[in-house]
Amino acid sequence: MLKKLHLSAACWHVFFIKPVVTMALTISLLSSPLYAASQTQLKRSTSMTIQKQTIEEQNVLSLIQKMTSNFEQGNLEAVMSTYEEGAAIMFEPGTAVTDNKVSEQIFAEFKSLNPKFSYSGHEVIVTGTIALHIAPWSMKGQTPDGQEITETGLSVAVLRQQKDGSWKMVIDNPHGSHLLK
Repeated sequence: MLKKLHLSAACWHVFFIKPVVTMALTISLLSSPLYAASQTQLKRSTSMTIQKQTIEEQNVLSLIQKMTSNFEQGNLEAVMSTYEEGAAIMFEPGTAVTDNKVSEQIFAEFKSLNPKFSYSGHEVIVTGTIALHIAPWSMKGQTPDGQEITETGLSVAVLRQQKDGSWKMVIDNPHGSHLLK
């Protein structure tokens, strides 16, 4: 009987005393000025990182909007300025065009449709000097003979930050949803 009592006392120590002491130490540490200062510094650091990412995300989105609006207006020089030299552009699923002169010619042919684009949302992910832009889109246009055209898709673009801080596309795939069909 004495052994059982001794064992019960040991269990009481493990299940009651130890957690109480651990909790007291935790409360003591959490209320210390050093911990409070570290949390304030962490909040500042996180806030600055989020703010910087938000600015970069906005810069990426601005480039996408610049490309789209200039394409709708027929300003192909401005469209091409949103791409790095040799960027891979998927004008159709499975075929990448990396020659900028050929890309500009294909954009000129598409311009004859007088396209108007709309996006149902944008997601931008930035890490360092690389960004990913994902956006569902729809396009309405008209062939030269007056036939209405409507297309939809999922744009997936990879961008790289340039030495001057600007962004340019290195991969542009407006047909990202073709694998889902």
